[in-house]
Amino acid sequence: MTERNTQAHGGYLASAEFAAQLDRLGEVAARTGLNVAPGQQVIMTAPLHAVPLVRRITEHAYRAGASLVTTFYSDEETTLARYKYGAENTFDTASGWLSAGMAEGFRAGAARMAITGSNPALLAGQNPDHVSRASKAAARVNRPAMEIITNFDVNWCIVAAATPAWAMQVFPDLPEQQAVEKLWQAIFAVSRLTGDDPVAQWEAHNAILHRRAAYLNDVRYDALHFSGPGTDLLVGLADGHDWAGGAEKAGNGIVCNPNIPTEEVFTTPHRLRVEGTVASTKPLSHQGTLIDGIRVRFEAGRIVEMHATRGQDVLERVLDTDEGARRLGEVALVPHSSPISRSGLLFQNTLFDENAASHIALGQSYTKCMRDTQGQDEAALAARGANTSMIHIDWMIGSGEIDVDGLDAQGGRVPLMRKGEWVIEA
Repeated sequence: MTERNTQAHGGYLASAEFAAQLDRLGEVAARTGLNVAPGQQVIMTAPLHAVPLVRRITEHAYRAGASLVTTFYSDEETTLARYKYGAENTFDTASGWLSAGMAEGFRAGAARMAITGSNPALLAGQNPDHVSRASKAAARVNRPAMEIITNFDVNWCIVAAATPAWAMQVFPDLPEQQAVEKLWQAIFAVSRLTGDDPVAQWEAHNAILHRRAAYLNDVRYDALHFSGPGTDLLVGLADGHDWAGGAEKAGNGIVCNPNIPTEEVFTTPHRLRVEGTVASTKPLSHQGTLIDGIRVRFEAGRIVEMHATRGQDVLERVLDTDEGARRLGEVALVPHSSPISRSGLLFQNTLFDENAASHIALGQSYTKCMRDTQGQDEAALAARGANTSMIHIDWMIGSGEIDVDGLDAQGGRVPLMRKGEWVIEA
């Protein structure tokens, strides 16, 4: 949906209201999301259909003082061509030169902007071994750049653009144009853009998230206990863990909102101290497959049993990525009444679905959620509980039937959430 095609569609997509909302999203992304600093470069990635939003973000980034905005576009048709026609021996190949260039840009101080919106079912039906190999190859070469992001060394942000293929996955019973319109409207609503002053709305929302994180950092729980249908899970927290949520200060001193939208407060679990069983409460969309009905059992922090009613073979491949893929790198608390949950939509996109429910993530930890890490190498962080992996995959375990308790080191228990809602509001 190029800008020209958007106008050609007519209706909502050609309306002044849509143009105003798209501009608001561009402004919030550049100013609240990235908080671009004067003289800072921006490296942006986006699907081709997101061109109208790219242009709005670019304009607002330059207005904020960016020295250069460089955008790399992806095209689903050419991505799919690789899996249809690529030779068997080519799926372990990845563009290391491009990843190295991005990492160099981040080290030099560039901000990272990512626009999501790809077709979640793009690779459905393709050879799962090829998809897995290509994913692992990309993860290997992307790791230096991703470590800069997961360490929160620079300001970064992810936002979404409605694209036709994605919209048809979310609204399969609607004609394409109507599906795209409804998806845009949903994105604007849950991204808190519908009020008179979205920037002020985000400031107020960030304040709530900061109070929740501050409470959790003050009480310093040793572990969290999730309980409900199919779930009896004890998640130990890393030594010196730190709760975060909403806008945070990156290592370069810039305060940014990494996710637009966001409803979570999150921290680093201890890689060796997770015990019990947990059931997913929403499907997980991964590499073109919806993985549903997930149920796993942890022992000493590691998944030792797993089942899924749908997509089990894909989940097994994920867990076999590396040793850290069977351990947790994040735990997050999200109220069941979040705008994304209230929308009733399964977006099949992690940026949105993870903010509909409390969740855990397999794989890489965010070391930004640990205190006093300066000068500590990977082994020292692992001794404190941080996990290392080539993946970081969130899946939802919260709902209106899940309770969460905070446990202290002496075994004391305090209710944090009941039926998915905060009991203690800071």
